[in-house]
Amino acid sequence: MFTYLPTMNHNLLLESISKHIQLEDNEQQHFLSYVQVKKVKKKEYLLMEGEVNHYAMFVNSGCLRSYTMDKNGFHYIQQFAPEGWWIGDMYSLITKEPGKLCIDALFDSELLLISRVNLDRVYKEIPKFNFYFRVLAEKSLVSFQTRAMENLSLHAKERYEKFCFRYPTLIDKISQKQVAAYIGVTPEFLSKMLHKDPKVNSDFFDVD
Repeated sequence: MFTYLPTMNHNLLLESISKHIQLEDNEQQHFLSYVQVKKVKKKEYLLMEGEVNHYAMFVNSGCLRSYTMDKNGFHYIQQFAPEGWWIGDMYSLITKEPGKLCIDALFDSELLLISRVNLDRVYKEIPKFNFYFRVLAEKSLVSFQTRAMENLSLHAKERYEKFCFRYPTLIDKISQKQVAAYIGVTPEFLSKMLHKDPKVNSDFFDVD
């Protein structure tokens, strides 16, 4: 059950929106009336595999991750979402079917949530949001396709370099275990790879 708390800090969300559409003051306030705030602790779950994803989640501070697990418990991280990023199980959000992803918090985080029901209202009441969320969906599709091709065609070192390019703010904040689960190798393999190549940045905090 979500506990919602008041916040005055919608600046990051409005900045993201302003990169693609321009809102009048009354449109901003109308949109924000549909936005809910949730604060979560490190390792707290937002979504479990098999649950229906009812919310699009914007990370106001902190960081989330989405992932799947195999039968041996190995994590395959699909996405990190540091502050300023959106995250969710898009398949579940769109189809309203149970999802395949788990989403949890890597650090204490503040999220801005908008439900699927309220998204549909926003599309009708402020039509320019159709363009904004279409851009997000297109970027998500491109990112998913790019990641799939990288996993098929690139060596582990190249996938690590792609991680560093995509998430520069996380390089010195998350553990090798998390990075390994993102690029699809074991933590031991990643550790050996980083030690073999001094040009590759291996300065990580020990965060589980």
